[in-house]
This record gives sequence, structure tokens and C-alpha cells, in this order.
Amino acid sequence: MEVLRRWLILLSMVLMIKQRGEGQLLENFYANSCPNLESIVRQEVSTKFTQTFVTIPATLRLFFHDCFVEGCDASVLISSSSGDAEKDAKDNLSLAGDGFDTVIKAKQAVETQCPGVVSCADILALAAREVVVLAGGPTWEVELGRRDGLISQTSRVTGNLPQPEFNLDQLNTLFARNNLTQLDMIALSGAHTLGFSHCDRFSSRIYSSPIDPTLDSSYAQQLMDACPQNVDPSIAINMDPETPRTFDNVYYQNLIGGKGLFSSDQVLNTDPDSEPTVSDFATNPGNFNAAFITAMRKLGRMGVKTGNEGEIRIDCTTFNS
Repeated sequence: MEVLRRWLILLSMVLMIKQRGEGQLLENFYANSCPNLESIVRQEVSTKFTQTFVTIPATLRLFFHDCFVEGCDASVLISSSSGDAEKDAKDNLSLAGDGFDTVIKAKQAVETQCPGVVSCADILALAAREVVVLAGGPTWEVELGRRDGLISQTSRVTGNLPQPEFNLDQLNTLFARNNLTQLDMIALSGAHTLGFSHCDRFSSRIYSSPIDPTLDSSYAQQLMDACPQNVDPSIAINMDPETPRTFDNVYYQNLIGGKGLFSSDQVLNTDPDSEPTVSDFATNPGNFNAAFITAMRKLGRMGVKTGNEGEIRIDCTTFNS
């Protein structure tokens, strides 16, 4: 009986922890306190999109980087005069300013109608959904109720973001730490159908001897032409060479054709454990969209702050106190 009692206590503790991380989120969290929230965010994201397409990949990537460090708590939005905030970490320096601007502008618009009510973390989660839709991707219901984090430090980033040279085991290990499966990881990787990368993130694949054999030879030459050695580090190229402005499953077709920009992309097709999923997503866009929606909802539950664990920032770039 004593063993059973201890087991039940342990089980209840596990459930409590799980509920703290996920159970506080609700799709209609602001139904009474800010009923027009989603339409406000949608309008602001659409307006920003008309100014620059970069809004789409920048906002989506910002959401990923935020959630993988400290959880989905808008800690990546904090600015520090001493340069030691999360956004100042090496892995985050390439985050495009248009993503930050999208969230900041949406927050300002929300504050005019619902002051002090909606977190920056929730606005970022909504904005991520909106940019996928604007690019022709699927829509989904976003769970809400996050609070903004109270910690944003450069040192917290190291080891928490996927790297372009990761193999399948390394990718799976990192994603599993965040309660995401291999299927989730492969689906979220499909976000690389949008956006761009700086040349130094993949140059070792084309300027090693021999050239990475998993690269299609004509694609490798295309990369060399776009990114000659000693190229300006600010130069960036599309991650999807075929449909870079459309959210679709062509990313997976590219992998089958040897046109994955990062080795961490290409390995999804070359490793026999993940190849069947790549093949499925390449031929069945509905399967990809469904898996992406599931993965995005799970991603949005990572490290959620509630109650005294967080705050509702007035300015997304600054802690309230």
C-alpha cells in the first residue's frame, strides 16, 4: 500500500507539472477581456506584410527561437543596453528586425483597445499563425493565456537551438527535450519553405573537399554563384530555391532532389529513419499541413508562464519593473 500511495503522489505531481506547462492555455482566453484581439493582430500583420515580405519568415522564425529558449514567453523580444539579452546571442543575431517590428506594432495596436491585458507572448503566437496563412499555408486555433517571461539572458540560448550541421539524432534529442517528436520536428522543419539564410551558415557544405555529396551538383553550383568565398556576410539567399514565398510542401520535394540548404535539412531525407516522412510530406500536402498544425500547437505550449511566473508587458522590449 505504501508503494501504491507513493506512486499515486508521484503521478499527481507529474500531472500538476504538466498542467502548469500546458493546461492554462485556452483558445478563448481573451473572449471577454479583449474580444477583438485576433482581428487586431491580423490587421497589423497584414499591414506589415504589405510593406515587406520579410515579415513572414522573420515572424515565424522569431516564434521558434522564442519558444526554444525559456519557452514561449517573448523573452527574445527584450532589449538590453548592455547587450546581454536573449536576442543578443550569436544564434539570434540573424533574426530579422521585421519580425520584432511586427510584434511590437501589433502589441501597440492591442494596447489601444485592451490596455495591460494581452501578453507579448500571445501576440507573437498569433502573429506566427497569421504569417503562415498570408503565405498560403493552413490556419489553426491558437491557444492563449501565456504571460511574458521575467528572464532574458544571452547565456540561456547556448545549446537550445538547432544548428545547421545537426544530424538526425541531435535534432531528435533537442526536440524531445521540448516534448516534440520526430514527426513534429520534420513538420516544423517545413517552415524552411519560407525565408532565407546567410551564406556562412552553409558555406562548409560547398567549400569543403569534396563538396557535400548529398547536395545536387547544379544546386551546389547555384549556391557557389550566390555565395562566393569571402562574400559579404550580410548576403542571404532563399532557403527554398523553388517557391520561397509560398508556404507549401515543396521543401520536402527539394530534399528528395538534393536541394536542402542546411545539412540538418538534407539529413531528413538521407537518414532512413526520417526519409519515409519526407516522402509522405512531399507527395501529400494535406498530411504535411496537418502535422505542421499539430506541431505548432505543441510548440506553443513549451515553457508557458502563468501567474507570478510572468507578467503582461506594456512594452514588449522592456520588463515592467
